[in-house]
Amino acid sequence: MLKKIAFTIATVGVMTASASSYKVSLHQDSVIEGKSLKAGDYKVEVKDNNTAVITKGKESVEVPVHTETAASKFSNTQVQYTDQNKLQEIRVGGTSTKLVFGSTTATAAGM
Repeated sequence: MLKKIAFTIATVGVMTASASSYKVSLHQDSVIEGKSLKAGDYKVEVKDNNTAVITKGKESVEVPVHTETAASKFSNTQVQYTDQNKLQEIRVGGTSTKLVFGSTTATAAGM
């Protein structure tokens, strides 16, 4: 009986880990993959197929993303931009997770 409970908990843990979500505050209007985001609080859900759904209220945007793991945890959430307010990555506070936006094939082609 105890083994069945442990297996069930482990299975639920794996299912939960397959899609991650984070809360992020954008302090300025931003652009991601050509789509505009107004300043405000957002939920970012990372799906298994290397896409992120960024949601604020009823509005949502789906964009390519890949995750990277840093050597150490970030003390707070940091939003990184390129020129012209283009959202490049989010470093999730309290974790070692970086969400890097954009197509992975475009990144590889630029190398």
